[in-house]
Amino acid sequence: MKKSAFFLAALCSGSLLVASCSSDKTTDTTATTTETTATDATASGDMAGMDQSKMAEGSMAGDSPLMASMNDMMAKMNAMKMKGNTDHDFAHHMMEHHRGAIAMADIELRDGKDATMKQMAEKIKADQQKEIGELEPIAERLDSAPNNYKPMDPADPFTSKMKASMDGMMQNMPKMVADPDMNFNMMMSVHHQSAVDMAKAELAHGKDTKLKEMAQKMIDAQQKEIADFKAWHDQNADKM
Repeated sequence: MKKSAFFLAALCSGSLLVASCSSDKTTDTTATTTETTATDATASGDMAGMDQSKMAEGSMAGDSPLMASMNDMMAKMNAMKMKGNTDHDFAHHMMEHHRGAIAMADIELRDGKDATMKQMAEKIKADQQKEIGELEPIAERLDSAPNNYKPMDPADPFTSKMKASMDGMMQNMPKMVADPDMNFNMMMSVHHQSAVDMAKAELAHGKDTKLKEMAQKMIDAQQKEIADFKAWHDQNADKM
């Protein structure tokens, strides 16, 4: 009887020791994983740390589908690992930027009521789907392009311009209202301005002729749409 009691006590003691070791190992693994994740995030080449703080502020503006779409786009753009070639990185950033516009256009087509805004949403969706199709082969061709700028250096001219285009968009994020058409109008105006600023960065520092031609067309088209958005906004101020 004494031997059985002793054996049971020893077994329990051993089990506690194993559990303790397992707990310590889990803690060590968690700490290592956290450190690795932080290190990877720092080394991702994210245009010298685009400011995501505004995304968090934007998310506090209610459960707006447009805001959620914008935040998702920004998170994906910020997570991109930059190659260090202006044309390559512009093409990849602009494709993701366009996907964000398409997602917002789909929300307007689903929730909007105003014929003008829905018509603009259809045009934006069609135009930017077409441009994504044109950008994809260019981006693939540029995968082997040589480095010509420093994405982790905030003083680099291209890095600075691209970062400013993103930060400016988040800093100018409109406050959502009850009317879905007005929300689309305001959000897309800010989104378009960001695209214009990115395209200007490509014109100033890019090398690829085809891509620079596309950048100029984006500027011309989206500046016109920004003006159209503003005119509609002025005529529909009561929707604020």
